[in-house]
Amino acid sequence: MIALLASVGFLQTTFAIETEPGPPQIPEPSPVPEPIRTPNPPPAPDPFPGESESDKVKRLTEENDNLKQQNNNLQSQISSLKNEKSRLQTEISELSNSIRNLKEITLEQIRVILELANRLKDTVFEKISSPTIAL
Repeated sequence: MIALLASVGFLQTTFAIETEPGPPQIPEPSPVPEPIRTPNPPPAPDPFPGESESDKVKRLTEENDNLKQQNNNLQSQISSLKNEKSRLQTEISELSNSIRNLKEITLEQIRVILELANRLKDTVFEKISSPTIAL
C-alpha cells in the first residue's frame, strides 16, 4: 500500500512536470510586401512637331518678350496703385482731422447753447418770480 501511494505520488509529480507550459513559440515573421512602384510615365510628346530648333528659339523668344512686356505693365500698374494708395491714405488722414475738428466745434456749440438756455431759464424765472415777490 505504501508502494502504491508512493507510485501514485511519483506519477502525479511526473504528470505535473509534463503539463507545465513551456516558453511560447516565437512566431515566424510575415514576408514583407514589396512596395508598389509608380509606373514610369511615357515621355512628353513634342508640343510643336515638325518645328525646327531655330523656329522654337524664335517662338520662345517672342513669348519671353511678351511676358517681359506684361511684367513691365504689371509693375507700372503696381507702382500707380501704390501712389494711389498713398494719396488716398493722405486724404483719409486729412478727412479724419477735419471730422475731429468739426466734432470739437459741434461740442463747443452745444456747450454755448446749453449755457444760453440756462441764462434764458434764469431770466424767465426772475421775471416771473420778481412781480410775485413785489406784491
